[in-house]
Amino acid sequence: MKLLQYFFGIVIAQIALFALVLLNAGTLTTESLLRIGVPALFIALVIAFWFNSIAKHHSKDVVSKVKDEFINEREKIRINAERAKMRVHKEAEKKIIKETTKAHAKANFKVGAAFAGLIGVGALFVMAQMVTAGLLMISASAGAMGGYYLRSKRDKYQALPTIEVKPLEQKPKKLESKGK
Repeated sequence: MKLLQYFFGIVIAQIALFALVLLNAGTLTTESLLRIGVPALFIALVIAFWFNSIAKHHSKDVVSKVKDEFINEREKIRINAERAKMRVHKEAEKKIIKETTKAHAKANFKVGAAFAGLIGVGALFVMAQMVTAGLLMISASAGAMGGYYLRSKRDKYQALPTIEVKPLEQKPKKLESKGK
């Protein structure tokens, strides 16, 4: 497209120069060379400005296009970084919940085993004719187990506090000038 604009300008310059030579078809004297040369210089100057204008508009269009592409690319990078940050945040939350659940399961197993042991000792006391001590141990362990069970249910239904995971951000180091 730009080639046609330049081609059209060159054709106009050649037609104008040809017309000037035809108008001065006689012998070429100094006066006729001035009559051809001055308008030819003026035409060349106008066409040079025209080509310069075309080139400036073309360069502005290219710079604008590159800026738009750069802005779009920067926005894509920013969006991808935000998605990656959110993904890391979600993975960290899942890992924390998984570790917490695992710790609760281990603790629940240990507490359950301790209560089963206490009930077993209470049953042994009852069988060994120490009914009062056995019943006391069984009822105390059953009460403690019930309290522990109710507390675990209450904690399960309450919302876990949200934990903020912030990625490490590094600021770019300033470049020192070599001229110091």
